[in-house]
Amino acid sequence: MSLALYLHWPFCLRKCPYCDFNSHVRDRFDPSAWEQALLADLAFEAELTGGREISSIFFGGGTPSLMPPALVARIIDQAAKLWRFADDIEVTLEANPSSVEASRFADLALAGVNRVSLGLQALDDQTLKFLGRLHSVAESLDALAIAQSHFSRVSFDLIYARPGQTPESWQAELTQALSYGTGHLSLYQLTIEPGTQFATLVRQGKLVPQDDDAAAELFALTREMTAAAGLPAYEISNHARPGEESRHNLTYWRYGDYIGVGPGAHGRRLGVATVRHKKPENFLKAVEEQGQGLCETRALGQREQAAEAVMMGLRLAEGIRPAALAGRFGLTQDQLIVPAKRRFYREMGYLEEADAGTDAHVMRVTERGMAVLDGLLGELVPEELVA
Repeated sequence: MSLALYLHWPFCLRKCPYCDFNSHVRDRFDPSAWEQALLADLAFEAELTGGREISSIFFGGGTPSLMPPALVARIIDQAAKLWRFADDIEVTLEANPSSVEASRFADLALAGVNRVSLGLQALDDQTLKFLGRLHSVAESLDALAIAQSHFSRVSFDLIYARPGQTPESWQAELTQALSYGTGHLSLYQLTIEPGTQFATLVRQGKLVPQDDDAAAELFALTREMTAAAGLPAYEISNHARPGEESRHNLTYWRYGDYIGVGPGAHGRRLGVATVRHKKPENFLKAVEEQGQGLCETRALGQREQAAEAVMMGLRLAEGIRPAALAGRFGLTQDQLIVPAKRRFYREMGYLEEADAGTDAHVMRVTERGMAVLDGLLGELVPEELVA
């Protein structure tokens, strides 16, 4: 089975008020030190997984478009020496749509990046300011045009269900977004994450999030509009033309093996969960002292893996194959999914599946069920799998 490779670049120019990702603001960094550390971290993982095929590479962050293109090229070249690359390997890099970063797109394409994910986040300047973004809408659209001229596959992100946002304003914004012709959109509801600036503002009563009913209406509108435009939701927050889905993220949702390299990166490979040191300085020190940046490795039990596979797989429109999944982890279907809840939610129209119990049999969450997915998963997965 092929592998996915995730590489985390931890630096940003500013910490956004909604962001709980592992990102850090630094005045300067040493490109040479980071090249040595990241290549050493790669080599360590290759000792465990070398010989396998890499189907995708994803540079995430932070802001990986701040990486020197030469460093991106060096990492891709080294990965090609350590593993076998699939003929159609997908190499994605997340980018902010600033003019400075867009000026690097040509060099990033030459380095081997063939897919870019742009963090536009909104299509009006007032909202961008509210979200703490440093770019303007005009700058965003210029960067999008440059990206589309250099990369065969381009995606961009928007955040909706913002305070005070109406269905009419979101419909207009999403209509504009769909007009740009990208094959993939990531559309996320604004969530208030613990430890963020927005969480502090909510606690102080200075920010009032959308209520659940209003957010649900916007969620339904989003799925209706993207489906009509030929970019249906293939995952709860991700929409694509058929064949343009993110292959890298599909590895996560289909519970395949993936390697995580760089500060704070998580991995799942060979039945082991891995975590790297989050703070950049601690990561560099760990690699210098032990040849890799790990701060935690934990063997995953079959039951824990089964629970994760169900919860990840049911996020997808394609669903899961319960019989095949149960067999993969040495369980029965009744141990994998609570039988009574399975019947109840099928009768309620939240799940759909045929009666056959073969390995090819598929269970999917319906449109109605996707609106309450978190609650659904909490009841379908047996407590003993997640305890």
